Amino acid sequence: MKPLVSILIPAFNAQEWIADTIRSAIAQTWERKEIVIVDDGSTDQTLAIARQWDSNSVRVVTQKNQGAAAARNKAFSLSHGDYVQWLDADDLLAPDKIERQMEVMNQCQSKRTLASAAWGKFRYRYHKAKFVRTALWCDLPPTEWLLRRMGQNLYMQTATWLVSRELTEAAGPWDTRLLGDDDNEYFCRILLASDGVRFVPDARVYYRNFGCGSLSYVGLSNKRIEAHWLSMQLHLRYLRSLEDSERVRSACVRYLQTWLHLFYPQRPDIVRTAEQMARDLGGQLAVPRSSWKFAWVRAVLGPEVAKRVQTTLSGLKYSVVKSWGRALFRIENRRLAKNFGGYERNPM
Repeated sequence: MKPLVSILIPAFNAQEWIADTIRSAIAQTWERKEIVIVDDGSTDQTLAIARQWDSNSVRVVTQKNQGAAAARNKAFSLSHGDYVQWLDADDLLAPDKIERQMEVMNQCQSKRTLASAAWGKFRYRYHKAKFVRTALWCDLPPTEWLLRRMGQNLYMQTATWLVSRELTEAAGPWDTRLLGDDDNEYFCRILLASDGVRFVPDARVYYRNFGCGSLSYVGLSNKRIEAHWLSMQLHLRYLRSLEDSERVRSACVRYLQTWLHLFYPQRPDIVRTAEQMARDLGGQLAVPRSSWKFAWVRAVLGPEVAKRVQTTLSGLKYSVVKSWGRALFRIENRRLAKNFGGYERNPM
């Protein structure tokens, strides 16, 4: 009998996207699958929409709002699969994503091998997703994977991974303290427990990215800033537990420098700690620079005001881009409905 794959979907106020995400899970060509959806106390119609698919193979539960990590832990506790596919409530899987990865996993002798996939960003029109290859899109041992991710500021989207149950249990639960960057921290632990990564180029994920409109956006929130800093400290600890060499220490310093702007200037305590950590690693951090567009604001009104202005304008830009993307999507769907007798295109 083929292995059972659990597709686990945490959802919070995702009424605009959840139906398409569920459809992409149901459409998986890997037949032995179960889908578990955990609504994390949504205040919109997310739960009602998800319950339209409630069946023997699609389980929908709800809980009091506790955050994405808690919802993921709940979903895993209700699952029975030999393999786990994490899927956020606004993202999409190509129909053969899991099947292509399972073909590779069935050839691996170890259940500690981790499968990854190609991924592309989009907002409303998935067929416009841009797939940009990075240094992580290949087979890698755990140390090299983390070294590239932290040293080069790279990222692998949550849904790209396919993880055995054995490996999932070895890594432990999602960290509920982390309001953001919880996925990166979690998959660091998955990597530490793994034998390495097998990249499956023909498996594809569509990542709906709204930038500062996403739940992982840090902005000026002190709680999110502190959670991100905790995640960064854990990242440094994980990588150095695998190898404590000059190249690792150098990558750690670059990692601290990349994200220093999140804490400067409103959290000088974290900035001082990061600077000391960099010195202990044999490096030095530079003061984050404002974009040239806001350099004059910084020069006249100071770095804190400049950051607030930049954050506000980024939010306005996000709203405009989101509205424009939604308008194009609706126009495209109406055109298809007119041309094909009422047909409206689903994302997959």
